Amino acid sequence: MILVADDDDAIRASLRLLLSQRGYAVVEAATADEALSAAARPEVELVLQDMNFSRSTGGDEGLELLRRLRAARPELPVVLLTAWGSIPLAVAGMRAGAADFLTKPWENDLLASTVATALGLARARREVARDAAGRREALAARGEFSAILGEDPKLVALLELAARVARSDASVLLTGESGTGKELLAAAIHANSGRREGPFVQVNVGGLPTQLLESELFGHVRGAYTDARSDRKGRFELAHGGTIFLDEIGELEPAAQVKLLRVLQDRSFEPLGSSTTRRVDVRVVSATNRDLGELIAAGGFREDLYYRLNLITLHLPPLRDRRADIELLARAFLASAARAHGRPGLALSQAALAALAARRWPGNIRELRQTIERAAILADHDLLTASDLLPEAEEPPGAGPAEGRLETLERTAIERALAAHRGNLTRVAAELGISRQALYRRLERHGLERAEEPPG
Repeated sequence: MILVADDDDAIRASLRLLLSQRGYAVVEAATADEALSAAARPEVELVLQDMNFSRSTGGDEGLELLRRLRAARPELPVVLLTAWGSIPLAVAGMRAGAADFLTKPWENDLLASTVATALGLARARREVARDAAGRREALAARGEFSAILGEDPKLVALLELAARVARSDASVLLTGESGTGKELLAAAIHANSGRREGPFVQVNVGGLPTQLLESELFGHVRGAYTDARSDRKGRFELAHGGTIFLDEIGELEPAAQVKLLRVLQDRSFEPLGSSTTRRVDVRVVSATNRDLGELIAAGGFREDLYYRLNLITLHLPPLRDRRADIELLARAFLASAARAHGRPGLALSQAALAALAARRWPGNIRELRQTIERAAILADHDLLTASDLLPEAEEPPGAGPAEGRLETLERTAIERALAAHRGNLTRVAAELGISRQALYRRLERHGLERAEEPPG
């Protein structure tokens, strides 16, 4: 059934006749309230809405109706009708979530084609959502992946493969951009493996100074270096019987690569300063946001180690490639932030959701979570708007910030963090949610000095 919302009796009659001839059932609404009431009927699958409900308000009433329709039924496609001279109004409607728009006077075949396309896309999305939800339910019967949110088909297929891989002891390499959830997936692989009762030990090898890396991974004996006042177990030994997760594996130093290769080949290593070989039973899951193939070609990564690490490779898609999950993730993060900060009334406006959906999210899920939490803390009202979430974006929702503006914002954020933490790079990286190596690269890109890090 199609809802025709227009305050012009003649327009409604024309559209009813045209749509009825094409086999559609039609319900009419002459006012905004009538339209909202009719749209609540579950059999309504699409709305044809006039944007010029009130000629005296310049289309404001039409935009408001569109927003209210989208808030009431986000899955309901709305096709807008507007006069040729009101194209900017139609564009504003598209930014607010309309499926398409047509100008008056319309061409009958084009209108029918537009309606059919919008209905087809909406039905396809519902089927995909049902299929993804069903696949997630089936996945839940095979393992515990509830910490990884999303129903995008690419993500669900990845989790299905991860569930199969988890049962083996194979080394797994997780690839994907920063912030895509590699750490969560590594933890899920461990939790669904036969080693789940053993330890899960995480190491950010990109965040460790070169001089401490071998000691951190393999331990040391007393006297191995100046400050080694006692024996210390390394992360591999601590992970015995379980899983070790090596994040940012592409940053691993050459000397440590040699030792890691030995661990993977014969499950043995020697602590720093010791000639005694120790054996360890661990599964290795590693992750990188870099192209290891390029690193190998440049001589920065051992090819033999690469093939030991990537018996199974799982690639996590960036958030921009699973935009249908943005709303789901945003609502989940907002609910968590609302609980954490004692603000149970927090909600996201449709304009806010549209702005989130349009953004490229270079920082992926991590950036989205931080954006939501920051707004939950700082906003002085409960219904969060686009400007609450993305205060730096002056352009209208849907346009997305310019790359140059993002670069400026990133530099400003780094400068503020450096000042706040008096140059302590470890604390700066933690505040920004990136690794020290990633921070070094950004400092270099922005021409910021990397001062000697103060103690503490």
